[in-house]
Formats: sequence, C-alpha cells, structure tokens
Amino acid sequence: MAKDKFGLDWTGVTGRHFWKGPQLGRRMFFRHLGAGLGGYFLMPGRPMETVAKAAVRTQGKAKNCIFILMNGGPSHTDTFDLKVGAWTPAAFNATSYDGVMWPQGLFPKLAEQIDNFALVRSIKSWNAAHGLAQSWLQIGRNPLSGLSKIAPHIGSIVALELGAQSANRTMPAFVSLNTGNGPAQGYLPPEHAPFYVNPGGAGLANTTHFDGQPAYDRRVNLLVDMDTELRSSGELGASAIENAKWGEAARKLMYNPEVARTFTFDNTERLRYGNSGFGSACITAKNLLKANMGTRFVQITVGGWDMHTNIYTGGLNPGNVNSVGRQFDTALGTLLGDLKQDGMLDQTLVVAMGEFGRTLSTPNQTAGRDHFLQQAALVAGAGIQGRRAIGSTDERGGATIEPGWARERDIRAEDLEATIYSALGIDWTTIRRDDPLGRGFEYVPFSSQDLYGPIDSLWG
Repeated sequence: MAKDKFGLDWTGVTGRHFWKGPQLGRRMFFRHLGAGLGGYFLMPGRPMETVAKAAVRTQGKAKNCIFILMNGGPSHTDTFDLKVGAWTPAAFNATSYDGVMWPQGLFPKLAEQIDNFALVRSIKSWNAAHGLAQSWLQIGRNPLSGLSKIAPHIGSIVALELGAQSANRTMPAFVSLNTGNGPAQGYLPPEHAPFYVNPGGAGLANTTHFDGQPAYDRRVNLLVDMDTELRSSGELGASAIENAKWGEAARKLMYNPEVARTFTFDNTERLRYGNSGFGSACITAKNLLKANMGTRFVQITVGGWDMHTNIYTGGLNPGNVNSVGRQFDTALGTLLGDLKQDGMLDQTLVVAMGEFGRTLSTPNQTAGRDHFLQQAALVAGAGIQGRRAIGSTDERGGATIEPGWARERDIRAEDLEATIYSALGIDWTTIRRDDPLGRGFEYVPFSSQDLYGPIDSLWG
C-alpha cells in the first residue's frame, strides 16, 4: 500500500492528477482533502479560481433520454470492450469495424447500427457491490454520502428541468420500465417521481374502472362539481386541492386512446424486438417518445447480467436467441434502427451500461466472471459520432491506458450524469437552495469546482 505520512493510500493515483507543480499540487490537495470519500479527491490539474469562472456550455442536442441499466454488471471484455483470447467462443465472430473490436456473432443486430453509437471504454465504477453501485449510477453520487438520502434519480432532475416544457403533459416526464423500485425523486415533489410500468403490449394497466366507463364518468363529474363548489367557497384545504390535482392527472391516463396506443403493440412487433420483456420495454420507450405526451426520460432495467457461472453457454451464448445477450442485441439494435428511421435518434440520447464490469481473461472455476470495477458503456444518438471508441484499456481490459477525453482520467458515474444533463441542455453545475438540509443540492457533486463534467469528446 503506497501510503504517505498522512495515512492516505495513493495506489493507482498518478502524478498528473496533482503534481503539476509542488505549490499548486499541495494547495489543491489540502483544499479538497475533505472530499476524499469515495474517490472525490480526483482533480484536474488547473487552479479552481480559473475554472470557476468558465461559462458552462451544454451540448443541448437531445430532447429525450433512454437510459438502459444492465442490472448485474455485464462483462465489458465480452461486450463493449471486447478482448479476444483462447477463452473467446469462435461464434462471437470478433470483427474489427475501423479498429473497433465488436462481438458480431453475439450482437449482430447492433453491428448493423455501429455507425450510430460510440463505445466508452475508460469507465471505472466506484464500488463492486450491486446495490451500492446501482444507486451510485442512478443518483450520480455516493449513496453513503450525507445528501444521498434526499438525492433524486437523474431522471427526476430531467423531469424537473424539462417536464414543464412539454405542450402535452399527459404522461409523467420520467417513466421507468421493468424496474419496480429503486432511487426515486428524493426531496423533489412527487410529480417528478418515476412512473413504474411493466409493459406487456396490452395497454396501460389499471386505467379502466371496474364498473365501466359510464359509471366512472358519472362519478367523476359529480366529484368535479363538488370540488368546484368547495374551491370557490374557500373551504377546501391545500392538501385536498393538491389531491384533486393528482386526480386530474390520473384521469388523463384513463380511457385515453392516445395512451392506450402507446402501450399497445401486436405480436409481430413483439417478435421483431425479440419477444422478451426487454424488447417490450424498448417498444414502449419508442412509442412514448414518438407520442410526445410529456415523457422526456425513460429508464429501462434489464437484468440477467450477473454471470458468475457458465457465461458462454448461458447469458452470452451466441447460438441461443433467447440468451440475455442475444435478446439485448435484438431489442436494442431494432430500437436504434427504428429511432433512426423515424428521425428521432438525433434528438434522443441512448445510454446502455451496468453498475460495473467483470473479471478478465480466462473465466473463473465455474466458467463465469466475477465483479470488477473497470467497465464500458454504449452511447448513441443526440448527434454523437459513432463507429468509434472513447478511451482504451490494456490488453486484458483491466485498466484504462488512454482516457480518451479532456480530463485525462477514468470516467466516473458523476461524469456520465453530467454528460446526460449536458446532452439535454441542463446545466450540470446547478446548485439548488431548496433542499431540506439547507446545504445546497448539487446536480452533480463538486461539478461547480469542475471536478466532474461531461464527456464532450462523444461529439467530436
């Protein structure tokens, strides 16, 4: 352990992070010593007085975001940062696309879309525990930090910032598909919470009344008449008015043919997307954005990536169209193609990644792979330049050797959060002063000091 006289472990921290000059390095180090928990001490090598004055310029290329959480942690060296060795199945058909290695046999549908996405290969997770790393990725900060308990999901910040800009606000701004639970809106109002749906193609569940629409309409009209009278008399309390508002929002979803169409698709469409739960979610995400009913951020959670055993005969089996890898490929490849054909890809940022990567080279004793911090992501749409990789790792995929972006270090969850915000035109350095702790809530921690920021090299 490379500990200094302060008892700090410097293993893996290179000189370029701090020591571009002894006085500057010491000033930056002591100024940010208190931010060390969870790796927050990583600093770019320039004075804070300079960067604090720099104007924030967002990319602002996207109107919407589809965030795909590959729950369980996909093996980066078998997918988005392919490393070929004696362990690699021949059926992977490892293929180079202008120097970008890709498992064409495992992901043939995505190979057809390679011009439309970039691979980010210099990402490193802060933690290798599933729950902690998944939360970190979705709230963009350490789940054990002081503000984490009130921290909103990144989708809730998007809903707050962009939801009101939608002319038709029938659907919630943040829709979470196949998730069920997880980080929610934090301290923000409930209107920015994720709207959880497990789509099956037969419409939006629970949007009809068990006594039928005539009875429903009659009762709603009676309630509206009563509320109107009470509101005008001033006898209706604030909480009752708030409840009435939520009732009105819910009624927009009921017996609404536009909503029904968005969540309805036939078996032909389901088969085209791979006939899977993930495929149904991808269809629904496409329909939600195409309908333009107010949804701006869609999260899709797809599980099955925790492959500790039989990785090549199970989850990443190229010969089995029902394996997790092949289902993922069919659904996401078809989604990207449809978004492109419909003219929506340029205004939609698509991010697909897990909470961490998996161990390297030869699989473990149970023919699987275990947890590992190095990871990679697929990023598409919003005008990014495709058919290329951002950053590179060593020959085993164990560490970043070329970061591939301006900050010249590993990319972290906070940087990915800043990238999503920037793509959507949101100032990632925003500090809100309405948090219940009165400390000021940062959209991205320490970004106002330029500690974290967007991966602008995705756009060239």
